[in-house]
Amino acid sequence: MSPSDPMPNRATRFDALMALEIPGIEHRYTHRDVILYALGCGAGPDEPDLINERAALRVLPSMATVLAYPGDWYRNLATGLNADQIVHASERVELFADLPVRGHLRAKPRITAIHDKGEGRGAIIVSEREIRDAVTGQSLARVTQRAFCRGDGGLGGPMVPLAPPPALPDRAADQVLSLRTSERAAAIYRLMGDDNPLHIDPDTARTAGFARPILHGLSGYGHICRALTARLAPDLRVTEFECRFTAPVLPGEDIALEIWDLPGGMRFRGHCRGRIAFDHGHLRFAPRAGAPAGPSS
Repeated sequence: MSPSDPMPNRATRFDALMALEIPGIEHRYTHRDVILYALGCGAGPDEPDLINERAALRVLPSMATVLAYPGDWYRNLATGLNADQIVHASERVELFADLPVRGHLRAKPRITAIHDKGEGRGAIIVSEREIRDAVTGQSLARVTQRAFCRGDGGLGGPMVPLAPPPALPDRAADQVLSLRTSERAAAIYRLMGDDNPLHIDPDTARTAGFARPILHGLSGYGHICRALTARLAPDLRVTEFECRFTAPVLPGEDIALEIWDLPGGMRFRGHCRGRIAFDHGHLRFAPRAGAPAGPSS
């Protein structure tokens, strides 16, 4: 081949991942799953709307993360990724309606973007699934997850950096809450489908460098969502909830949650053992259908 000849087309790992077929999911759930999820996110007897089906049961908006959940597809599909080096980087849920107490749902996950940091530096893989009612087709929520694949930089695609998140307000938090997690939180939360042994098996945890099994990042995410939604007026509903996971939390540890109130939402950051564990968080809300919109800001 002469220097002027075009290069032959070569498929890269980037191309293979972007074309990866993740199977669709069908999911039926009931009020028992709603209660189990709330328990895994720290709900207790003083929150009957979250754990008592005889009350007007409320579904935590963050429960969208476990609905029509594809499981550990990074490990279970032929991705070619080093699954042992993958950590959960962030999660966002967008909600188009209140989640029902029971349902029959469908979702089709897909990879939407890859931000390659280069050989030896890892890559961020962004996946998304839209959760729909299986009968009516109504879209209930969209879940976007970022995974940091520490052992998989240099995938062969474009080097597109991840946009930096907006800065937190440059002032003291409006409120700081202490969220207690239970010693049993990880053992309960894993029953929602995240059965990674890191959260239950001491040997796996020690191999990964932890003294004992760590709490699921999404359980901490649910603890925070539970605390923030308790501050909302009844005529408001959550439309978006997102944060980054930056340090592990052990079951039984407290999360110190800083909250900034803003028009139409809240910003937040969570600390544990002197480290930031949940960063660049935001919750957005809007009036429920039929509720007055209130004064514009």
